[in-house]
Amino acid sequence: MSKYNLDVKFHLSGPIWEWRGPAPFYFVSISPEISAQIKADARATSYGWGAIPVRLTSNDHLWTTSIFTREGQYIVPIKKAIREALEVREGDVVQLTVELNT
Repeated sequence: MSKYNLDVKFHLSGPIWEWRGPAPFYFVSISPEISAQIKADARATSYGWGAIPVRLTSNDHLWTTSIFTREGQYIVPIKKAIREALEVREGDVVQLTVELNT
């Protein structure tokens, strides 16, 4: 049970995209509609600069990370180990179940 009494869980599907910086990072974008819901429901769960801890599931893989906003939408980082386990790369569409880890 959430310590903030939130039960925010959703499914999404989207392509993996690369954000080039000092090192490449890979993400899946969360739709503006779901991003708005997360923002409204999860104010108390955010830490630091707006990052929100989440549990993710794709196929039979489960991992934790944090989502954060870029240009008003939340984005999900997809670590190298997860991309390798899922056998996906930039441009591939992945299906994720996202649960706020509160």
